[in-house]
Order: sequence, then C-alpha cells, then structure tokens
Amino acid sequence: MRYRTLDPKLIIETAERLEGRVAERFPDAGLRGVAAELVSLSRDLAKAAQALEAPIWWLRGIIVAAVIAGALIFLFVGTILPLIHISQADDAVQSVQGIEATINMIILAVLGFLALIRTEERIKRKQVFRQLHGLRSLIHVIDMHQLTKDPAALSASFKPTSHSPARITNAPDLARYLDYCSEMLSITGKIAALFAQSVNDDVVIDGVNDIENLASNLSRKIWQKITLIESHPAALPVAAPGPASQAVRLPPRAPRR
Repeated sequence: MRYRTLDPKLIIETAERLEGRVAERFPDAGLRGVAAELVSLSRDLAKAAQALEAPIWWLRGIIVAAVIAGALIFLFVGTILPLIHISQADDAVQSVQGIEATINMIILAVLGFLALIRTEERIKRKQVFRQLHGLRSLIHVIDMHQLTKDPAALSASFKPTSHSPARITNAPDLARYLDYCSEMLSITGKIAALFAQSVNDDVVIDGVNDIENLASNLSRKIWQKITLIESHPAALPVAAPGPASQAVRLPPRAPRR
C-alpha cells in the first residue's frame, strides 16, 4: 500500500529540498521566494486535504435528526387522519385527492432526504476548490518567473533594450533555473492530487485534473526552452587542442544539486 497513495510528508520534503537547491544556486533571485511559498502552501494544503478525509459529524447529526423528525411528522399526520370510506361520490373524490397529496409529499420528502445526504459532499467540494484556487495562482506565478528566461539571450547577436529584464547569460545556469521551475510545477500537481485522494468526488477529480493539466502544459513549454539551450553552441564544451579534437555535446541535463 506504500506506493498506492501519496504521502504528504514526502511531498513537503521534496519541496523543502527544492527550496534549498534554489537558495544555493540563485540566492538573490525571486524564484527563491516562490520556492519558499511553495513549501508553505504544500504544508497548508496537506493539512487541509487530511482534514477533509474525516466525516463532518455535526452535519451528519443534523441530517439524522431531520430524518427522524420528518418520519415522526408523517406518522403523526397519518394517525390523526380519519378513515375515509368510499361510499359516496364525494367521498371517492376526496380519497383520490388525499392519495395524490400523500404521494407528492413522499416524493418531496425523498428529494429532500437526498439533498441532505449530499450536503456534506457539497461543503467539502467548496472547500477543495477554495484551496485549489490558491494553488492555481501559484502555478501562474511560477510561469511568470520563467517567461523572461529566453534562450535567445545566449546568442552573441542578442541586444537588450533599456526596458529589457535581467537575463541569465550562462547556459548551464539558465537551464537549471528553468529546470527548477519545471520541478515546482510538478510538485503543484502532486499537491492537488492529495485532494482527489481525500475526497472521492467526480467534480473534485475533474478540478484536480485541470490543475495537473495546467501545470503539465506550462512545464512542456519550459522543456522546449531547455532543449534549445542544450543545443545552443554556448552549452558545448571547448574542444581539446589537436587536429583530431571535436566538440562533444554535454549530457541533456546537468547533475542536480
């Protein structure tokens, strides 16, 4: 069962290690603050997802009390109604009307009972989407930090303007920065999956899938940039002296730290 469920502690530990790696390599970058916020948010959402696993006992108590009260009312009304004898035409009409009214009341009572049962589900669903809203906002913040990290800045012909943002001109550092953004997006998807694990609801699962698809699509754009960086001449090592020396490509990804 260890690998069939997500462990919130391991997700938080992964986010903490990523924050440390970002702080060591880019101590002055805004991405460090985003990584710290990801750690804080992962802790909060892990607690919220775990709290949603427990039933809402006070609500269930109210539902049981409402059902018992409704049943008692039906029994009371049934005992005080006089017996209707279908001996005359007027009595027959009244009897049919009484039966029709009873059927309508039973139908309404069943619908009300079903609505009460699903009240807990709707409350938890609302809480989940409130938490996912903050996670979605953080995903867009991560995407904003990678927007200006353009592989074109590695080219010798690149000329920044006076309004150009600060660029990373070192190919390995730029690739690592983008890799950190991709890892953050992946962690946000795992955090969202905790709610689908805690609340077995189709609407919640669809919302979690939307968060995961958003993170995956943005991560795919980041990896397109990383691929361009790895194929850029600035990412190739200098060849050793000698007529037979040739430039060798670096591995696709530098060793993580």
